Amino acid sequence: MPVKRYKPTSAGRRISSVQSFRDVTKTEPEKSLIRIRKEYAGRTKGRITVRHRGGGAKRYVRLVDFRREKFDVPAVVSAIEYDPNRGARLALVFYADGEKRYMLAPEGLRVGDQVVSTRSKGEIKLGNRLPLEHIPVGIALHDIEIEAGKGGQMAHGAGAMVHLMAIEGANATVKLPSGEMRMLPCTCLATIGQVSNSDYRLVRWGKAGRLRHRGVCPTVRGKAMNPVDHPHGGGEARNSIGLKHPKTPTGKPALGVKTRRHKTSDARILRRRPKGRFVG
Repeated sequence: MPVKRYKPTSAGRRISSVQSFRDVTKTEPEKSLIRIRKEYAGRTKGRITVRHRGGGAKRYVRLVDFRREKFDVPAVVSAIEYDPNRGARLALVFYADGEKRYMLAPEGLRVGDQVVSTRSKGEIKLGNRLPLEHIPVGIALHDIEIEAGKGGQMAHGAGAMVHLMAIEGANATVKLPSGEMRMLPCTCLATIGQVSNSDYRLVRWGKAGRLRHRGVCPTVRGKAMNPVDHPHGGGEARNSIGLKHPKTPTGKPALGVKTRRHKTSDARILRRRPKGRFVG
């Protein structure tokens, strides 16, 4: 949905914008599908492992069904809901046997639409979930499995979509939003369509207070610190970092250094994403 701007009654309001919630049909979450979100604030065993996290508004975690293993049981979309923990919208679906579940809502899904998950050939319809081997080449997909039966792990963000490029033997070639080309087993499940709320990336937060509500703490440049606090710190006035490469606060190389360790999935990457490309 498009973003919305208000009359500039303050400096923060002047440059900020907000989401449009015209597509949301239900304001309160389903009580049976929420859990309390425990606050960790980027800490592991009390030590900060991820900086700039903490505080924020209290939010419930929605239990999203990324597996959708109720095969060949049709479900009707009951509502499109806002999720404070992600940019995409959620669809509340009622199965024919009476069970309720959340799923990621693709762009264009409406209340009253019917969706189904199957392991065999099925209708190529928005929101349906099928194996890659039964999906035509060129279709936009999301919520894709990396290993069959493990549940969707790729393309969950607002507006994300993966294109099916080719099917050869037991493998399918997909193009990710980053530009990376990857092979996946043909038996992996994927959902038809693009993830909803593609305009989420256009929201301008405008002021620090809105980010604090999201659990983002202030970020200070290393150059603005003292030498005891950061490798970039120290100096008088506008000095360079004085190092050959940027460093993390603990002295490890940063910004452009490969940090991905060897993984078994590396063998399935046909083409890496373009260097320096930002994926929002």
